[in-house]
Amino acid sequence: MNYHLMFGLILTLLLSACAHSPEHPLLQSSEPQYPTEYESFAQYRHQAYQMVKRHRYFLTANYDQELAANVPYQVMPNAVAKKGVLLIHGLGDSPFSFVDISNRLAQEGFLVRTVLLQGHGTRPGDLLDVDHQAWQTLVAKQVELLKTEVEDVYLGGFSTGANLAYLHAAHDPDIQGLMLFSPAFKSNEPLASLVSLIKPFRTWLQDATPEKATNYARYAMTPTNGFAEYQETSEKSLNQIEHAPFSPPVFMVLSQHDSVLDSRFIRNAFNERFTHPKNRLIWYGSRPSTVKGRTRFINSAMPERRITNMSHMGVLFAPSNPYYGEAGSQRICRNHSGETAAQDQRYCEAGNPVWYSAWDGHDGVHVHARLTYNPQFDLMMDDLVDVFTKPSDL
Repeated sequence: MNYHLMFGLILTLLLSACAHSPEHPLLQSSEPQYPTEYESFAQYRHQAYQMVKRHRYFLTANYDQELAANVPYQVMPNAVAKKGVLLIHGLGDSPFSFVDISNRLAQEGFLVRTVLLQGHGTRPGDLLDVDHQAWQTLVAKQVELLKTEVEDVYLGGFSTGANLAYLHAAHDPDIQGLMLFSPAFKSNEPLASLVSLIKPFRTWLQDATPEKATNYARYAMTPTNGFAEYQETSEKSLNQIEHAPFSPPVFMVLSQHDSVLDSRFIRNAFNERFTHPKNRLIWYGSRPSTVKGRTRFINSAMPERRITNMSHMGVLFAPSNPYYGEAGSQRICRNHSGETAAQDQRYCEAGNPVWYSAWDGHDGVHVHARLTYNPQFDLMMDDLVDVFTKPSDL
């Protein structure tokens, strides 16, 4: 590592730190009280709904739509549920992350529940003082509630939520398996471990532009503390992975072109430390589509759909999703930080035809927006169901 470069970056961040607090309401804490005292999921959901309704800074005139995306929910199967899964969203995201996955899991007989991590669902400023240990406490309480209602409990998560799912399952022998979507065990940012040092001096690592926020299902900006608390879950996960193998069944999805994660490291961890013979990794990348051992390789380039590669978040959503899908209403146009970033963003926001990719997916030819859906969503879910199908389910 170039320590002179590292020191220079830290010095630049400290010297450029804002001397005053941002004034926009999105960047200020609303001091919400997330639910902690409840005896059922129905009580938890009701309390969360009232809290979000009271503290959310709404981005649209459709309050009901925004509340539905940001409040915990459950999806019941048609028959009496013998198995249940708790799904945990990522940093800056919402329970909406699992809207398509939840419906398919319920069709397969799962009682599906989601949670709302503290600091989420209201405004980015509410992540200023959040603590990852509160996230872990929430997961533990929800797991215990679910255990009273089903015989077999599974955990699932996206990104930071996948870390929280893994950390709980590693110490709870009752967990029957894990569903991990873009698990954020290790960031691809080499200086990620320094974020806790920067936190006292700089509230926001990136220039926050709250007036441009339009996406009601995820935060458009995250304070330094949010990244620091993610990093805590990452370091705990890495320590646990090194400490002991994980034997229950695991379904994992990764993109080679993920702009957030060290995907190759995580793939190696899957191969070496997650040991169940039914485990399955879906790897979206550049090599031809094939199945080899426990891994399904999917070539994520689809020129016929103007797709260059798979993104961190794209794995979660079906093409039919009305918000993020192929014809969805939400387009994420800020997709790289190169010289033409502002120009490309304006072109995209004007509604012009674009290609789709992970962050920084520009190719010098096409303007790219973020890929927010998964063309192979049904295949992914078929593989997931296969991993967790027991003989008694047949």
